[in-house]
Amino acid sequence: MDSPLDQKLSSALGGRTAQVLEKSFGMRTVGDLLAHYPRRYARRGELTALSELRIDEPVTIVAEVRSVSERRMQNRRGSILEATISDGHGILTLTFFNQPFRKNELRPGVRGIFSGKIGSYRGTRQLTHPDYELFDPDEAAAMDTEQARRWAETPVPLYPATASFPSWKLQKCIETVLDVLPPLPDPVPDAVRSARGLLGFREALVRVHRPESDADWRRARDALRFQEALVLQLALLQQRAERRAVSGPPRVPGALSEAFEASLPWPLTDDQRAVGAEIEAELLDGTPMNRLVQGEVGSGKTLVALRAMLAVAESGGQSAFLAPTEVLAAQHLRSIVSMLGPDLAARLRVTLLTGQLPAAERRKALLAAASGGAAIVVGTHALLGDNVTFADLGLVVVDEQHRFGVEQREAIRLKGQAPHVLVLSATPIPRTVAMTVFGDLDVSTLRSLPAGRAPIASHVVPLADHPNWEARVWQRLAEELEQGRQGFVVCPAIEVAASGDSVEEDAALEADAEPDAPPPASVLETLARLRTHPSLRDRRIEPLHGRMSGEEKDRTMRAFAAGEIDVLVATTVIEVGVDVPNASTMIVLDADRFGVAQLHQLRGRVGRGGVPGIALFVTRAEQGTLARERVDAVASTLDGFELAQADLELRREGDVLGGTQSGRRSSLKLLRVIEDADVIAEARELAQGLLDDDPSLAAHDALREAVARRFDEAERAFLGKA
Repeated sequence: MDSPLDQKLSSALGGRTAQVLEKSFGMRTVGDLLAHYPRRYARRGELTALSELRIDEPVTIVAEVRSVSERRMQNRRGSILEATISDGHGILTLTFFNQPFRKNELRPGVRGIFSGKIGSYRGTRQLTHPDYELFDPDEAAAMDTEQARRWAETPVPLYPATASFPSWKLQKCIETVLDVLPPLPDPVPDAVRSARGLLGFREALVRVHRPESDADWRRARDALRFQEALVLQLALLQQRAERRAVSGPPRVPGALSEAFEASLPWPLTDDQRAVGAEIEAELLDGTPMNRLVQGEVGSGKTLVALRAMLAVAESGGQSAFLAPTEVLAAQHLRSIVSMLGPDLAARLRVTLLTGQLPAAERRKALLAAASGGAAIVVGTHALLGDNVTFADLGLVVVDEQHRFGVEQREAIRLKGQAPHVLVLSATPIPRTVAMTVFGDLDVSTLRSLPAGRAPIASHVVPLADHPNWEARVWQRLAEELEQGRQGFVVCPAIEVAASGDSVEEDAALEADAEPDAPPPASVLETLARLRTHPSLRDRRIEPLHGRMSGEEKDRTMRAFAAGEIDVLVATTVIEVGVDVPNASTMIVLDADRFGVAQLHQLRGRVGRGGVPGIALFVTRAEQGTLARERVDAVASTLDGFELAQADLELRREGDVLGGTQSGRRSSLKLLRVIEDADVIAEARELAQGLLDDDPSLAAHDALREAVARRFDEAERAFLGKA
């Protein structure tokens, strides 16, 4: 029997409304609409703090009309109607062109909900042609004192909305559906719901959308949040079980691994041994490993991966090492060959495969991979090509997984028969995110850092407060160069065109810069400026960015590593993996345009050779803005795990599943991975127990249907790949 939640919105609300809801919000069914939960709750008697509203921010606010005026336009026919609304402290202007009838609605003293995008005109904040719904004062006047008090204090749900479909229209659609909603089977097992004191599913839906008090919507959210966590964990754990149902040959470490470890000039750390043991156990088992190894720069992730690759090579298997850029692929190749030594590297035929290889070398690399002659193939996105095949791909190593899309990671995995997957990341992932996003990914952590790592001093250079401090930045760089050291200067853009548009290296740059902010610092402009700077003009300063060919980038990096270049002016192409021990200075211009993880990665490029490092984060972001908070957070600590948690808190959003980027609907609804860590852990334990007892959930019809409803086949495939 079909669930009422699967009813099409076209039959519940009519075709035109359903069409707008699908276009604006991706909603198709009654279940989709009811899962569009209020963003917050206001009261009819409560005003919104207008001082907290930001320019260009879409808002839905509760306020009171203070004044209304109308005037003729000077240069064209028609009139402008302006109304001021207030929260008792601040003032906001509503502007309407050629709509004089609104003067009869927007009477002084009337309160209502107003929705639109905050703009600015002559220094005054305004909403142009906002949508609004006014509270009926006559309705309150007709009530007795107690009724009027309840009317004024009843929470009013405010929904995530669009300009074409404001919050109160969504509320009316939801009201229409709730009026005829029949009883619903509860996905959460009765015993669990009773033990946790949770509301039933239907009652929770009604109370979250029609609360009579704050306690109503809070209890409703608790029930719906736990249900969301349980459904998500079941979907992730089912994917894990499906993937592990296919196995490959056992990969047993032997003479190669022993010879390699004996040749190392330093002993393995306790962390490296512990993580290596976890990996070896999975390689022996044959069940496809899917493991994330996370640790700070220099903690030995590549060493751990190389030991796994050697274990695979013992049985005649091959490993593919996927790096995000050609510079890093070439560096990883050199690093692996160096660790193995020339004899073992030649025996394993460590091979490079990138898009910039000359045709003859590329053909040779393709043949080495296809024939099985190359036990280790290091490459970039070129490894994903249809013409790249392997004789026996036993292990896929992905360096910095966040630089690759889900489909890309899946493409390389499909080139083998159930290969093991090892993901390396210097960007730590909080445990709750790992459980929520990577349900099929086991996490190992390398916390020990190698002895002798020099400290890095981090400073914010706030040009908004101290514009003259920029001169000191370049003086500080010159002082480091005087001591025979080298430096990086990182810019968010390659160049800025005459129109002001920037050519950016990385689409992942944070997008919350002010709309009237100056264009971002660019490599080409900064390069020209530094080459003529009085303190730096005699220095060897060169660019590095994504528009250079692979050969040019590799040649530049080699020259920098050899000390033939003093300063590298670059984009985030140097974010991960580039290892130059003599580099002591990292200057990031417009640091507020980068994310927390990017800034931490960039800082990790210096202080690697025993000399103290210095990181200067130059920003024009104002104190108190989210952009400035990111920069301040990175400057305040060198602990990547602490920063990962701070990054999560600064994002304040539930789209950790990547639904927005993937085009799927898999973003979180009510669940928050920080605040709800305990809920997630409890739901995971319960989900695992349910699946252990009943893998197909045959005895839990409502729960099985809830999982299917939340994640269709395409979305489940996305979760499996992620």
